[in-house]
Amino acid sequence: MTTLPSVTSAKACTFDLRLLKLMYLSREGERLEGLLFRQGKGWFQISGTGHESLAAIGMLLRDSDYIFTYYRDRALVLSRGMTNRELALAYFAKKDSSSGGRQLPGHCSSRRHNIWSALSPTGANLLPACGVAWGMKLEGKNGIVVATVGDAATRQGEFYEALAFAVEHQLPIIFVVEDNGYGISTKTAALNPFRIGIFNERLFQWVDARQIDNVYTAASAAIERARCGEGPTVLHCELDRLCSHTSSDDHRVYRAPSEVAAMVARDPIDSFSRQLVDSSELCPQRWTQIKQDVDRQVAVDYAEAEQAEDPDPAELSAHLFGPEPVAEAPPIKPEQLWRMVDAINHVLDKALEQDNRVIVFGQDVEDPKGGVFRITAGLSRKYPGRIVNSPLAEATIAGVACGLASYGMRPVFELQFVDFVGPAWNQISQNLATIRWRSFGDWNCPAVIYAPYGAYLPGGALWHSQANESLFAHTPGLRVVIPSTPEDAAGLMWTALAADDPTIFLIPKHRLRQPVYVLSVEPVPFGKARFCQEGSDVTVVSCGNCLEVAEKAALRVSERISVELIDLRSIVPWDREAICHSLEKTGRLVVVQEDAKSCSVGEMIITEMTANSQSWESFISPPQLVSRSDVHIGFNPIYERAALPGVDEVVRAIELTMEK
Repeated sequence: MTTLPSVTSAKACTFDLRLLKLMYLSREGERLEGLLFRQGKGWFQISGTGHESLAAIGMLLRDSDYIFTYYRDRALVLSRGMTNRELALAYFAKKDSSSGGRQLPGHCSSRRHNIWSALSPTGANLLPACGVAWGMKLEGKNGIVVATVGDAATRQGEFYEALAFAVEHQLPIIFVVEDNGYGISTKTAALNPFRIGIFNERLFQWVDARQIDNVYTAASAAIERARCGEGPTVLHCELDRLCSHTSSDDHRVYRAPSEVAAMVARDPIDSFSRQLVDSSELCPQRWTQIKQDVDRQVAVDYAEAEQAEDPDPAELSAHLFGPEPVAEAPPIKPEQLWRMVDAINHVLDKALEQDNRVIVFGQDVEDPKGGVFRITAGLSRKYPGRIVNSPLAEATIAGVACGLASYGMRPVFELQFVDFVGPAWNQISQNLATIRWRSFGDWNCPAVIYAPYGAYLPGGALWHSQANESLFAHTPGLRVVIPSTPEDAAGLMWTALAADDPTIFLIPKHRLRQPVYVLSVEPVPFGKARFCQEGSDVTVVSCGNCLEVAEKAALRVSERISVELIDLRSIVPWDREAICHSLEKTGRLVVVQEDAKSCSVGEMIITEMTANSQSWESFISPPQLVSRSDVHIGFNPIYERAALPGVDEVVRAIELTMEK
């Protein structure tokens, strides 16, 4: 009999019956969904049949604890307080579901219950879970985090990164590996790292999760260790997937009838109910009554959910971003020389001073190094424990940032070079960019990811010279900025620190240490371009490193052509109105960018300007794009100069627009 420590048998009996009822509620909901799907009511189903025993974990948690689920955790989220009706609304993708109809069934979310929004890339929830656990530890809270993952996803690199980060920081987190032996149709026994000896068994605990007592006992001990500051636990839970992978799969194709029969014979609900009947905690008649009551409840819930309001197509873009942050003047003094690196450092210093939630994390950011570009120099001495060196693991940087931000902290995390964003791309594109939209505004991610960016510094080669803002600009849900001056770098960072959405902050390396006399310091809102110089003949638009190229080109033609020069500053959102206003005056447009040409921001601007009837009528001549070729940057400076936009190319483009 499952018993709670230090409680009466009556209370233990009540706990057992609640748990059994939750397990059956989960099973019946999934059974009815399968029936509805076969009737053509609904588009897709993911079942957790056989995983119901994990509900015991949810019932052991406190309200302040967090869980990061994956798509077979229906019983677990029910045990945390979500209702069957909420899951029914999710099955029918209704407006009042936790995702507003935007997520597949099984992808649960509830800010109210600290259930983080699940996502389809399995294993991608683990690093954000570490972020929340780290936030709890930084704040001295006694909460814990439970993060679940399927056994097939334990071969994902992010699984190892999350486990390593949790052990390094002794985080209050429990990883639950739900090992049902399959990754869709692939048997995982020869692939699972716990089975093939990758981990020493001291790092994890085997649990026969088909028996509820085992889950309860193992989870209780792991939770106690986490609350006592003894770090993470991995519970490797063996259980059965008593169903096909999804409604698009038929497990009878790859499973022998004898295997299916053996699994059914050890059904955790049947096993638990027999145990309670045998111990006299439950009589057969009472069990029959419980099932009948649940059946009626589930039928009503799904009937009502089917008739509930559908999503409004007019709300397609709702919650892609939160409110626009109010821009305030950054805390740097005008009328003196500033370098961009110093201006950013100064702003970070003030942010750390004013807000204990601000955390800086990245490779080599601690003193004495202070970052490879010295952006964080001196800060770790001043704010120990809040400027933290990361491992050489970009996915960890981005994923932990997402979790910390969701928890309520203000992470400002550094990618040492934007060129190395590849390993972090899963977290940036699948979590940071989508968390607000996919949860219909229930979760947000106020994180700043900054990275040195671009070329025009000889010797960088392929992986220290990339300008790739279009990669981020193409991903809905990210704000993207590229400052060109110290005051704009300070202003945009100050605005990003006030935003409730993820900001990608690209720092042009060529301009990082250029001393500039700053006359005035003004607020720099997102989506507001800067007019660098007025002109009447040609509008030239640029940003970042290429702004210097554009400035030199404008100076070279200044005696015969009047150039209006615009610094975009912000890529997402971008200042369409400023360019339209200038184009009305000049009738000519040249865009200069460092990124490769195809599918780029420059092409987007020109397309927008020519596709809009009002701005189209302003054109006197065809617009021109001066861009890096669709090629990589070579190590020899000859290759770099050949690839990048130069002053001569910009001058030729300006002159071309002037031809009749």
